[in-house]
Amino acid sequence: MIAAGVTIDDLKGFFGGLRVRYFGPRPLIEDDSVHSSSTTLLNADIGYKLRDDLRLGVEIFNLLDSEDSDIEYFYASRLAGEPAAGVDDIHFHPVEPRSARLTLSLSF
Repeated sequence: MIAAGVTIDDLKGFFGGLRVRYFGPRPLIEDDSVHSSSTTLLNADIGYKLRDDLRLGVEIFNLLDSEDSDIEYFYASRLAGEPAAGVDDIHFHPVEPRSARLTLSLSF
């Protein structure tokens, strides 16, 4: 696992940063026979300090539009028509697609 970032603060009023998060393959069950995929996410933010107490910024999540899984599990599940005992398989929650958030913040 790696989590790292770089931040610039108050460069002639501008601020920003990049953050990366990497999870390598990891065992999903105790006998180490099933592994998850690796996941890499890159997030960024940039903004401008309008006044000492007022900042405007934008954050971009999943900058590279990765289609990885945020988390993965291995367990038996059953759909209609499948055996009563279910089918062992990897279940996952995908990372959110690239998205942005605009922020105006006031400090007091």
